[in-house]
Amino acid sequence: MSKLHIKKDDTVIVLSGSDKGKTGKVLKVLVDEERAIVEGVNVVARSTKPSAKTPQGGIVRQEAPIHISNLSLIDPKSGKATRISIKREGKKVIRIAKKSGEEIK
Repeated sequence: MSKLHIKKDDTVIVLSGSDKGKTGKVLKVLVDEERAIVEGVNVVARSTKPSAKTPQGGIVRQEAPIHISNLSLIDPKSGKATRISIKREGKKVIRIAKKSGEEIK
């Protein structure tokens, strides 16, 4: 299992696929599968049976996981895709945008 450059609540841009160019906030990271669920990206329609939670049933639209390699963090300064570098200060790990040199929070 490798370390991932994307965390929950990061703003990312999609680099390839049918949703190329879309941006969104990371809702969940699936570390074992190296995938992330991004708000408004890779939306699929799922059929659901009627239940207590959804008494009507029918078709529900929800985000599906997208592979981490198809995502890139957005630079906080320029708003464009950037790679990151890791800087360690004691036990604290800081992610820094390669394009602007700004810290990614």
